[in-house]
Amino acid sequence: MAEDTDGGIRFNSLCFINDHVGFQGSIKTSPSDFIVIEIDEQGQLVSKATDGSLYEISKMQSEPSNFVKKPKLNIQNVSLEHENSEGAADLPGCSGGDRSHRSDSEKENSINGVTSKCEEESIDLLSSLLDEKTHTSLGQFACDIKGMWNSQAELTEPSPELSLGKILDKNQRAALHSAVRQKFPFLITLGHNSEVVVKPNLEYKELCRLVSEEEALGFFKYLDAKKENSKFTFKPDPNKDHRKAVHHFLNKKFGNLVETKSFPGQSHSAGNPDSAITVRFREKAHGKRSHPEGERRKAVHTAFTLQKENLETFEAIGFLAVKLGVIPSDFSYAGLKDKRAITYQSMVVKKVTPERLKTIEEEIKKKRMNVFNIRSVGDSLRLGQLKGNHFEIIIRNLRNQLNDSASLRERISEAIENVKNRGFVNYYGPQRFGKGQKIQTDRIGLALLKNEMVKAIKLFLTPEDVDDPVNKAKQYFLQTEDAKGTLSLMPEFRVRERALLESLHRFGVTEEGCVRAWFSFPHSMRIFYIHAYSSRIWNEAASYRLAVYGPKVVEGDLICSDEDVDEHFPSSKVHLVTKEEESANTYALHQVVLPMLGYNVQYPENQVGRWYQEVLSRDGLQACRFRVPALKMNVPGCYRHIVKHPHNVSHQLVHPDPATEEADDTTSSLSLSFDLDASCYATVCLREMMKGDI
Repeated sequence: MAEDTDGGIRFNSLCFINDHVGFQGSIKTSPSDFIVIEIDEQGQLVSKATDGSLYEISKMQSEPSNFVKKPKLNIQNVSLEHENSEGAADLPGCSGGDRSHRSDSEKENSINGVTSKCEEESIDLLSSLLDEKTHTSLGQFACDIKGMWNSQAELTEPSPELSLGKILDKNQRAALHSAVRQKFPFLITLGHNSEVVVKPNLEYKELCRLVSEEEALGFFKYLDAKKENSKFTFKPDPNKDHRKAVHHFLNKKFGNLVETKSFPGQSHSAGNPDSAITVRFREKAHGKRSHPEGERRKAVHTAFTLQKENLETFEAIGFLAVKLGVIPSDFSYAGLKDKRAITYQSMVVKKVTPERLKTIEEEIKKKRMNVFNIRSVGDSLRLGQLKGNHFEIIIRNLRNQLNDSASLRERISEAIENVKNRGFVNYYGPQRFGKGQKIQTDRIGLALLKNEMVKAIKLFLTPEDVDDPVNKAKQYFLQTEDAKGTLSLMPEFRVRERALLESLHRFGVTEEGCVRAWFSFPHSMRIFYIHAYSSRIWNEAASYRLAVYGPKVVEGDLICSDEDVDEHFPSSKVHLVTKEEESANTYALHQVVLPMLGYNVQYPENQVGRWYQEVLSRDGLQACRFRVPALKMNVPGCYRHIVKHPHNVSHQLVHPDPATEEADDTTSSLSLSFDLDASCYATVCLREMMKGDI
């Protein structure tokens, strides 16, 4: 057991399950040394054609039954710049479960549940579409308008306005209009000769005289999102005359777009039921013949294969979004891919035609990216909609782990065969936690679970020991808590930090202000930190389980014998090992699972289960329900197999010069290829082979 920096005691040493010696070498010396190719649900590899014009799908060569088919998870996209798993289609921890367990009220576009992706993405998009000076001016203009309205002052005629400059690209202009209105629903945008002008939304002000500002904000966000078949519901109102006034205003101002109805509520006052006004978009006429009932026009979806080099998945998506005039959440994908690599993955973008995507191919190539197999499809991709990833890896600077009589060639063959046959411990890779960072992501997640919002913000803005503008800005914030001053120091390209600081400047560095600041991040990024904490605990639990019981399956272990599941299977598929089953050696280690923390998981009923409870108690989470209502986050939990195996493994020693075939093996490199199930880390597999941290 070892003590961490927060004073909690944990078992934090990662272990091995094979007893070979291993070998040493260097990985990721260049992106071309680490190639990741996605494997789709049909077990096919995704890679480009030799002529570079099309996208080729190559059949897997063997062992198709080794791959676990992923269920089609109904989950939303994860957008995490921190998550650089090398091809791990990692739903960070259990994000899919979180989305599927949202309450009905959260799913409604009502005043209590407006969680528009457009709003979550608007800050990042505004930062990319506007220069720093204009972006700052827009924020100040919005504050001035709200301040004037809050002081009950009347706007002068003509209304004040702010020019955001000329945006020549039509799609970028449309994206800017949408982003401004989502972030500031009390403003409107107008266009003239490619110029975008911002003015106060007088209709918003008028609606605020009839309903609360919270309801007005929600209504205008709903109106701008234009989501088909969605509804917006105002708060219950027992006053019939007041409801009539609201109906009249909405029909007069927006009757060509929406229709309103009143529905009885649950409470009663003096025998008169409360009623709530619900708004929905009017059905559009589709010519003389209407569509069959329930049928509606589907949004345009364009599928393509993205090749990228030395880029984070979301850096690539952000670039494509700006060029195509859409928002990052319009992109969907099956899994995240590593930054320090050349990767191939399937993607789908909404609201963009194949022809439009083809027009930016040359610009894409300048960003170390390429696209292939551009085509129309019927729907978006889902996270987890893949079988795994294929890896082509070069390990350089080979050398023996020990000075013994065995040759390096023998040590390499022994290591690869052992891992192929016995597998590796299915740890989360170090990049999940921010490898090399002073404050790792799991510590931020722990603070969020404990509702320590100010502490979480300060952990996020803790500087590294590097003398550069980013860390100087962070150091200034920790010393002064001056968000505005820190903004002036923070470089433009640090989008997340700037978004957080802008919110802190508006709302203050208080518990409530920090809660609001966290909402400058998309839901998937907020919950990523909690999943990082859960992943850290899972790694430590796996080490503890193996240290206490070794490879034997014992009474109280949790196992899953169903071969057709991934790590997000329900508790109904988990079985508790009995004493009789332990004696009969009924199960093998590769069937044992451990829970990822959450409110809907079962824990082992042996020493490992007690270990979980001790760790939660020491981290101050003994009463934690794994829900953070202030940040709209729920974590149901899931399960993960302790051991995984690589498939289709092949290797070859590559000599620098074919004429030196008999040369010392230390002058060679190792060419290694294998397939892994989704959510597995190639670096963790290599760690088991090489018997050392890499």
